[in-house]
Amino acid sequence: MKRFNSTILNLTVNIIDFLYKGRDYQRFWVLEEIARAPYFAFLSVLHLRESMGLRGPEHIYLMEEHFAQTLNETEHLEYMESRGGNAYWVDRAFARHLVLIYYWINVVYYWVAPRSAYDLSYGVELHAAETYNKFLYDHDDKRIEEIMQDEINHAEELHNAMEMIK
Repeated sequence: MKRFNSTILNLTVNIIDFLYKGRDYQRFWVLEEIARAPYFAFLSVLHLRESMGLRGPEHIYLMEEHFAQTLNETEHLEYMESRGGNAYWVDRAFARHLVLIYYWINVVYYWVAPRSAYDLSYGVELHAAETYNKFLYDHDDKRIEEIMQDEINHAEELHNAMEMIK
């Protein structure tokens, strides 16, 4: 599944990078809009499992982590909005359609193979940190530096979650 995750991630990244070449804040906004979807999906599945009596020992910890991650990603999204990332309807429409698809894929993926779902999100977070790092090479933006560190922290949290649910 890791190979599948890498293939899907690389394909998606290449498409978004092509579409948003030279439009950094719009690309970042799209990525941040999409970045929240897995955490919402993970929470949805965790709530469903809890409702069905399938709660595990790690359940509450994971719910707290994923909720905190959604809030943090929303803060990133708001910063990108303040930089004009969502100024064009086409970017908003594109991102929101991707979010719907990505959310439902993650719901199914997390229900069937949670470790693989975490692996995909781990790759997404590492890519986000790498993307922000490349941007910082040519630009001075302290908030982007903070966001980059948040993405690294999210990747570590996802790695920990993978280890927790062996």
